[in-house]
Amino acid sequence: MSNVTYLTKDGLQKLQKELEHLRTVERPAISQMIAEARDKGDLSENAEYDAAKEAQGMLEMRIAKLEDAIAKARVIDETKIDISKVQILNKVKLKNTTNNSMVEYTLVPESEANIKEGKLSVGTPIAKALLGKKKGEKVEVNIPSGVVTFEIIDISR
Repeated sequence: MSNVTYLTKDGLQKLQKELEHLRTVERPAISQMIAEARDKGDLSENAEYDAAKEAQGMLEMRIAKLEDAIAKARVIDETKIDISKVQILNKVKLKNTTNNSMVEYTLVPESEANIKEGKLSVGTPIAKALLGKKKGEKVEVNIPSGVVTFEIIDISR
């Protein structure tokens, strides 16, 4: 039912690693917890058993979500990224025209966003305002603290 998810090669590998870890490490550990709790006797009043079963349900739900995301993932070919205008996987250098500060972001799929690494989700207000714009254009962005105007200084891969 969900749409296709676009990821970088690294983003897909990260999801696959997490899925493998959940299947090979977390799932057996929870099965062991359930077995140990079951050995303690009456299951109707066994809080450890209930907690382990709940953890198992949460884990299986996470595994199913990852499997679904991986099945619907499409890897973006970074070599075919156009840098004549801002789009996903572009590195964009911006100048805040109010205070002349410079910032640089790489626009990435939402699942790969990490502001500490300068990876900005394409779903953010700044990214949405930048998409399709060209070097030298000015863009007004509505952010919680007000309106900010950025000038696009450079677009690269």
